[in-house]
Amino acid sequence: MRIEQINAKALEKANYDRYLLAEAVSKRVNALINGAKPLITLPKANMQLTEIATLEIAEGVVKVREV
Repeated sequence: MRIEQINAKALEKANYDRYLLAEAVSKRVNALINGAKPLITLPKANMQLTEIATLEIAEGVVKVREV
């Protein structure tokens, strides 16, 4: 899956709210930085943390919720 498709799918999961998606990605990236393990099997090596977080959201493994 291409990154544009992943971003579109993740944005759909955030009810097309870019701010909400950015907040969710940021929180997940911080969790990954602090030692959390990816919740998906990575399709390629050397993925950036933002790509991992966005893919997790797109796949529905990480839920986006309003604060």
